[in-house]
Amino acid sequence: MTESTQSAFVAPNLAVSTVIFTLRPDELGKLKVALPLVRRIRAPFDGQWALPGGPLNITEDLIQAASRNLLETTGLEPRYLEQLYAFGSLDRSPGSNLADRVVSIVYWALVGSEEATAVSESANIHWFEADQLPTLAFDHNQIVEYALGRLRNKLAYARIAHSFLAETFTLAQLREVYEAVLDRDLDPGNFRRMVEADGIVEPTGERLAGTRHRPPQLYRATTSATGETK
Repeated sequence: MTESTQSAFVAPNLAVSTVIFTLRPDELGKLKVALPLVRRIRAPFDGQWALPGGPLNITEDLIQAASRNLLETTGLEPRYLEQLYAFGSLDRSPGSNLADRVVSIVYWALVGSEEATAVSESANIHWFEADQLPTLAFDHNQIVEYALGRLRNKLAYARIAHSFLAETFTLAQLREVYEAVLDRDLDPGNFRRMVEADGIVEPTGERLAGTRHRPPQLYRATTSATGETK
């Protein structure tokens, strides 16, 4: 076997990364899709922002690796964690040789605003709006773009919006989630009719406390809606 043939059979390194989406208010108080990034402290791309992640240990499966890396880097333990895609183009890390090639198995997670407070921002961990990212390490801009597209497409048929909310919520809060993810305003009346027709939520019989005017009704995701997020 020639040296060139041998090099073609060098096994790539495997890593697991995660795109963590939550909703955070912008400077005007409008909810936007955001995600935490970590600053790299070694080459390649030393000093650039990147998705949280790390190498796959030989003794753990993929979901265990994704959960462990998330907990170690951000302190998050999301209730919604799903495998997104595998990214392994030859030019992911410019200048590296075949022995340094890394294939990333990417997961994505959805966390509510209260869960997101587990991420302590620092010089090396920071939240960014998903539509306003700097140039990230490796192909992570492409990964985030892919994940954001998946989120927007899945919102229409998988009924995952409630993953950003508490167990009970108002229709106005649910509409805010849709508007943030789709990045456009929705007519309240049409949205209510759509939600009621789809059967993705059900009234709890309770109302939101602490409001000045007539308190709005509280809803929760139906069993069929929550089942489709698994």
